[in-house]
Amino acid sequence: MELRQLEYFVAVAEERSFTRAAERVHISQSGVSAQIRQLERELGAELFDRSARAATLTAAGKAALEHARAALAAAAAVDQAVGEVTALIRGHLTVGMVIGCTVTPLFDALAAFHAAHPGVQITLLEDSSDRLVERVRAGTLDLALVGTTTTTPDGLQATAITSERLVAAVPPGHPLAARDRVTLRDLDGNPIVCMPPGTGLRTVFDEACAARGVRPAIALQASAPDAIADLAARGLGVAILGQSMAQHYRDRLTALIIDDAEAPALLALVSRNTGSPAVREALRCCHRAFSARPRDREAR
Repeated sequence: MELRQLEYFVAVAEERSFTRAAERVHISQSGVSAQIRQLERELGAELFDRSARAATLTAAGKAALEHARAALAAAAAVDQAVGEVTALIRGHLTVGMVIGCTVTPLFDALAAFHAAHPGVQITLLEDSSDRLVERVRAGTLDLALVGTTTTTPDGLQATAITSERLVAAVPPGHPLAARDRVTLRDLDGNPIVCMPPGTGLRTVFDEACAARGVRPAIALQASAPDAIADLAARGLGVAILGQSMAQHYRDRLTALIIDDAEAPALLALVSRNTGSPAVREALRCCHRAFSARPRDREAR
């Protein structure tokens, strides 16, 4: 039994797909399948039910999963301990970023970290905020920049980067364009253009609507703020954006504060308390970068 086989096993279990797992571990799907088959032969049991579209764990697979995660964590701890003793930071840093986010201080932080610690391989991936939080909680991501409605997601450490109100953005000539503020009820009858479920902005909007019994007509969804603004500017709906995000499109859209969507959308760095020197140093680089630079964009 090899650590890489356990790594591939955990990847398939979490992704529920041999294809996505292969992309995650950067080898071919056939390579992942072959290693999983070898692991199953060594254990004398099938770990996955391959009869359905998704790769689901068998009873044996479920029993093995937490032990496999623990073994991988123990191996990583050995590497980290040696690195600390030798005053080196080595290994692999996996960072998540919410889809559609263009927060340049994060890129500055990763560049500074790479320059200081070239022995650490950095992986950056995008996903929805809720999936990123779960992956940090599960230990498959070291840290992530996410949009959230709470300062600290349960079980994690977090540092808020931005906090701001939602706005409704409309083009000139729209019936709401002459106003400064609106309520969620004022948006009734208007098609809504917004982020997809799982993003911080969408969660704030959905929770505000649910609290007031409003059922918005979600007409169009896009992960990129530019796409949402372009759709709204063409008269296809009212855009739901963060306040600072809407400032980038003030030449085409009028931003209206939504009075009864009072909970702020937050952009936050989240991580686990792992004691990893690489994660600690990456967080320090992030804190320096976000303190030194303007806040380009807000929570997604």
